[in-house]
Amino acid sequence: MSFSTALFTDTYELTMIQAALKSGAAHRRSVFEVFTRRLPAGRRYGVLAGTGRFLEGLAQFRFEKAELDFLADHRVVDDSTLEFLENFRFSGSISGYAEGEVFFPNSPVLQVEGTFAEACVLETYLLSIFNYDSAVASAASRMTGAAGDRPCLEMGSRRAHEEAAVAAARAAVIAGFSGTSNLEAGRRYGLKTIGTSAHAFTLMHDDEEAAFRAQLASLGKNTTLLVDTYDVEAAARKAVELAGPELGGVRLDSGDLVTQARWVRELLDSLGNTQTKITVTSDLDEYAIASLAAVPVDSYGVGTRLVTGSGAPTSSMVYKVVARENSRGEMEPVAKASSGKASHGGRKTAVRRLNSAGIATHEIIGVDIEAPADCNDRPLMVDLVDHGEVIPGFTGAEGVEKAAARHAASIAELPRAASRLSAGDPVIPTEFV
Repeated sequence: MSFSTALFTDTYELTMIQAALKSGAAHRRSVFEVFTRRLPAGRRYGVLAGTGRFLEGLAQFRFEKAELDFLADHRVVDDSTLEFLENFRFSGSISGYAEGEVFFPNSPVLQVEGTFAEACVLETYLLSIFNYDSAVASAASRMTGAAGDRPCLEMGSRRAHEEAAVAAARAAVIAGFSGTSNLEAGRRYGLKTIGTSAHAFTLMHDDEEAAFRAQLASLGKNTTLLVDTYDVEAAARKAVELAGPELGGVRLDSGDLVTQARWVRELLDSLGNTQTKITVTSDLDEYAIASLAAVPVDSYGVGTRLVTGSGAPTSSMVYKVVARENSRGEMEPVAKASSGKASHGGRKTAVRRLNSAGIATHEIIGVDIEAPADCNDRPLMVDLVDHGEVIPGFTGAEGVEKAAARHAASIAELPRAASRLSAGDPVIPTEFV
């Protein structure tokens, strides 16, 4: 990302800084935390994603001439605030859950420590990333859980903003997807890219056979042919006739996928193509994938429902100050008492309590937690930024690989009830100590 990210924010972030500069509060130390008060209805857990993208954008969070000129021309803030912003560089420290980690209500997934001004100005930018990316990753995790050992492929780019499409592909791979159709996501993050042809390719040829011949000649017999443009049975037979037993796969994109996949599998086997795989697409979500569990399908292509969070397009994360420097120079906890929106003061520590079998039983959150000697607690907080410097290993392709591994390990330690798609409470309770 080569452009400034500083104006991906709301006006009141800057007007607060202006007022805080006048009162002196702008330079007081503070701690902000990101958390969600509740999971989407029926969800058993959430998956944190977006950390690497946020850290990449933090490096570009600068108020350059174009940004300052806009603020001045539109009189968003006064001259003294513009002077402050011109020299802005985040110099604080950030910690939080490792990307790919599962989270629960009130989990302190990110902590930002710095002056009020430098922590405050990041609010909108970081929430826009974490809310969307975590929503996609949470949906993707439910889908890969329902798919079991069968690969899920991300194909939702055309259903989202072009930058959101890249973010969604990245989040999906963190949550277990095997690849994406999005080439920019592949370039930025080293993701495997996939794709062969659409119905338009078949329709542009004089007949289906000509389209199949062209694709096979160009991409080889191991390609996947789309067989539902006209008549599925006729297309499947023609595909086998042209490619023989080396045909890589066929794709079904419409109709009753359960019934269709079964008889297409029988047809392929009867023709000697026992190794030809079946990929299904067509508005899949975790429930549709689960309904295909007993059907001879080899992989799933998921688009719209994935990039829209499968009914939960945001993670409802918030960013709240939990500690601040008082007039005596001492740090003290602060918390909202608003009805329905109360928060817990103090900088938190979080651990996941595991039983003797390594299965999670509780999310333990508190200030200055000391683990009992007889508990098997896994610390959840990792350092991400130290005095303005991003700690290596959390961005780019390396960050995605690390996050995908963290997701797989975190899912493995959850109780079996975490995989249920039926409505229910979070799979483990959150306990404040």
